[in-house]
Amino acid sequence: MTRQLRTLLTDDLLARVHERAETHDRENTFPHDDLAELTAAGYLTAFVPQRLGGAGLTLEEVAREQVRLAGAAPATALAVNMHLVVTGLAALLSARGDDSVEFVLRDAAAGEVFAFGNSEAGNDLVMFGSRTRAVPQPDGGYRYHGTKIFTSLSPVWTRLATFGLDDSDPDDPRLVHGVVARADGGVEARDDWDTLGMRATQSATTVLDGAYAPADRVYRRLPPGPSADPFVFALFAVFETLLAAVYTGIGRRALELGVAHARRRTSFKHDGRPYAQDPDIRWRVADAALAQDGAELQVFALARDVDEQADHGARWFAQLVGLKVRATETARVVVDLALRVSGGGAYFTGSELARLYRDVLAGIYHPSDDESAHATLATSVLGPVEG
Repeated sequence: MTRQLRTLLTDDLLARVHERAETHDRENTFPHDDLAELTAAGYLTAFVPQRLGGAGLTLEEVAREQVRLAGAAPATALAVNMHLVVTGLAALLSARGDDSVEFVLRDAAAGEVFAFGNSEAGNDLVMFGSRTRAVPQPDGGYRYHGTKIFTSLSPVWTRLATFGLDDSDPDDPRLVHGVVARADGGVEARDDWDTLGMRATQSATTVLDGAYAPADRVYRRLPPGPSADPFVFALFAVFETLLAAVYTGIGRRALELGVAHARRRTSFKHDGRPYAQDPDIRWRVADAALAQDGAELQVFALARDVDEQADHGARWFAQLVGLKVRATETARVVVDLALRVSGGGAYFTGSELARLYRDVLAGIYHPSDDESAHATLATSVLGPVEG
């Protein structure tokens, strides 16, 4: 039986987003118009259950939408990705009977915009350790003191999902996950985002100086290190899948452009025939299509497995981090092949392929990085390092 996949993004909306992308990249500005249109389309409540007024989309459905949005404007897709990660993990936990983060879904339904403030300079433990201090308060809340990097949606977020280390009990340190409100103060977003690519995300550095999470918005206190807590699985499942979807969308668009250029360019050497008839060009395009087809299939299949609670057992985390690495690396290959078949005009800064080339490089820096992913995969198939 054919499954009916729901969608929120119209072709007209995506065309307008695409038209604005070049300007935001060139001027290093945040796409406020994109966000306004996505909000009006109900996209920021894509994961919010219908009982709370949202669309109630599955992870697979949102992943497919993110591929389409990234094809129109990669930086817009990556920026909104972080809001979708926070709401998506909340929806996943809620659907499995954990209401500890239901407040996230209610806030999103009310129009709050979430950012994801976990990354820290020099913290290669990522989610399993933190340089940020989480200071317990008499009322059960926490105040956070530290610096977070790559905080997408910096100009517009109203809620920040973050974490820090509570070491007030040296014998029982805890990583404290909570949500702070921008309006409550203790937060500074620096104007320091000037990067090679993904410029419109405006993922500025965020300084937390006593930012307060009330007790009812502190949803986890976990020991440092890997954890079997369902929150950790939900975070990895949604983050890695949607990140893979964004870069897969870049690959899809690069392939479209490569095909268009191969059909349009003509060969003086071959009596004006289009390069699409050249066997070497056809080989490169076929290589790109082979890679792209595999990337799309794996993103959607693993997203569906999350939705359907498939049993990957102890290999779930290996599957998720492997998905991220394969998707981002495949996207780089596809963009490179598209450039090779498109001629020298693609090398100019105003070309869309040149922008995609700069944007796709950001995939190198997202967790899980290449080294961490290989360690996870090696452990999953060989077991832990002995001694």
